[in-house]
Amino acid sequence: MAEDRDSAKAAVSELHRRISGAFDVFDHESNHTVDVREIGTIIRSLGCFPTEAQLHDVITEIEEEEPTGFIRFERFLPTMSRILLEHRFRPVPEDLLLQAFEVLDQQKKGHLDPEELTRYLTQEGEPFTQEEMEEMLSAAVDPDKNLIFYKDFVSVMTVDDPW
Repeated sequence: MAEDRDSAKAAVSELHRRISGAFDVFDHESNHTVDVREIGTIIRSLGCFPTEAQLHDVITEIEEEEPTGFIRFERFLPTMSRILLEHRFRPVPEDLLLQAFEVLDQQKKGHLDPEELTRYLTQEGEPFTQEEMEEMLSAAVDPDKNLIFYKDFVSVMTVDDPW
């Protein structure tokens, strides 16, 4: 029983160390605060991939009553610990992402045109910004053929689920 408790304490300690390390990368003033605009990057660096709406909800939860534009570590740590322990915002599995691209590729060519993908991702669902599209296309488009070979792109884009 005591061994289980020690093991749980060690796991939580390791979790807190990971969260602290990710937070510290963006704590440029070393004052245990980060710019609120960095929270999404910090959360994603810990293997969680919330939607923009979910990210907004997390930020609302950890912000001060009077938002300052900064998030304090002591407010971030318990929320992020809970998110990680509950396995929330898990990455989309590779096969599911591949299926999404296959739905868009109605002729089953194995590739999409950048313009076609841009149209889908900026006009449907949770739309990408122009900056997000440019960043994604810079990684996705084959420079020789000006096409997105989505099987290759999905394998580069996905991460191993840390859970």
